Amino acid sequence: MSRHSSLKASGLGSQKRSVLKRQERINQLKVERRWKDGDNVTGLPKTRVIK
Repeated sequence: MSRHSSLKASGLGSQKRSVLKRQERINQLKVERRWKDGDNVTGLPKTRVIK
């Protein structure tokens, strides 16, 4: 059985993601000084992703 051409994994590394993972968002908030240790990890504020 062959795999459909739209499901290729070769191009995944070259694309930029438009969302950040939770740890990446926390790191970004730390850089912007909007995160304090002990803050709740759910309901994080939005962070801008520069393309």
